[in-house]
Amino acid sequence: MSYDFDKEFDRRNTNSEKWDVLENELPMWIADMDFQTAPEIMEAMKKSIDGGIFGYQFVPDSYYEAVKNWFELEHNFKPETDWMVFSTGVMPSISAIIRHLTDVGDNILLQEPNYNSFYKAIESNGRNVTNSELTYKNDAYQIDWEDLKNKLSDPQTTVMIVCNPHNPTGHIWDAKTLSRIGQLAKDNDVLIISDEIHGDLSMPNNSYIPFASLDESIIDNSISLVSPTKTFNLAMLHASTLFVPNENLRNKVRRAISIDGHNEPGILAIDGTIAAYTKGHDWLSELRQYISINRQLLSDYVAKNIPELTVLKSDATYLAWIDCTKVTDDSAELNEFIRKETGLYLAEGTKYRGNGSEFLRMNLATNKSRVQDGLNRLERGIHAYINK
Repeated sequence: MSYDFDKEFDRRNTNSEKWDVLENELPMWIADMDFQTAPEIMEAMKKSIDGGIFGYQFVPDSYYEAVKNWFELEHNFKPETDWMVFSTGVMPSISAIIRHLTDVGDNILLQEPNYNSFYKAIESNGRNVTNSELTYKNDAYQIDWEDLKNKLSDPQTTVMIVCNPHNPTGHIWDAKTLSRIGQLAKDNDVLIISDEIHGDLSMPNNSYIPFASLDESIIDNSISLVSPTKTFNLAMLHASTLFVPNENLRNKVRRAISIDGHNEPGILAIDGTIAAYTKGHDWLSELRQYISINRQLLSDYVAKNIPELTVLKSDATYLAWIDCTKVTDDSAELNEFIRKETGLYLAEGTKYRGNGSEFLRMNLATNKSRVQDGLNRLERGIHAYINK
């Protein structure tokens, strides 16, 4: 490999949320990689800093061209630059859209288990979470189409958030499924918000389908959100792009983001994103391979040493979804026990609701040596829990 993903970095005492843990603890919970971002991105951001003047910036055409060309090369989809709206983040944008494009008391539909920050964005804004729960069978999730249709037909349901690739399961929704969701939403005048922040992180031989690449009649009622931040470990870059094909809807979205102050880029956002989307292809390709190897290491180790657990097959993301059904139906209690017993800190599935109470989520975007350490701790923790 051209890039060294095996190199370890000490992130303690760096204001890292992930690594704000005890000395003996190994954090593998929050979606944050332990890899330095691509050197080409660091070089571009260093030039931004070296200028020494940090006045207001606008978003140049070259930013939108970089986004368009990235999606054409990586995802075989060429979005129109006219569709694009800059914002300082995916979740701030979703919150702004919910706050300004829906009414208090509206239902926002999710498919649980689902990304925990969605619940905060919905409920903190006085809206209701409506769950069309994913059906779990034979170690895989499927959509309950009849339930989804009924929930979308409720006049109080005004928005559906689609998570693609899905967090926490790592499942990629195919074009047929997305089109069926889109048609149901259109038939019931429900706005689709498609969170695609993990879209670049598909595993080898897998690819995700941008919602905005579907049939024109379906995407007319949609807002898609993408960002280089998960892809390149740039959470603090505060940069994302929204694809909004419908002009009237786009104007409303742009106004909502502006009202909430999420339309002005920071000093690193523009040059960092342009560098990521123009020079990051090789780095991302090697990252995918590295994470894929870590996934295989996890699956093989669990099958051999912790048969009480099941690691779900994943199409994307660096997050592993681990079935603990044979051990407990309270993953929060299990996670706390493992942390106290071994120092391994995972994410309890309960926070994702649905059947998450029977799952743990493990972050594999770290060095192989840490993954192996985490697996050893997981084995000790699970067997200690069973035998307590």
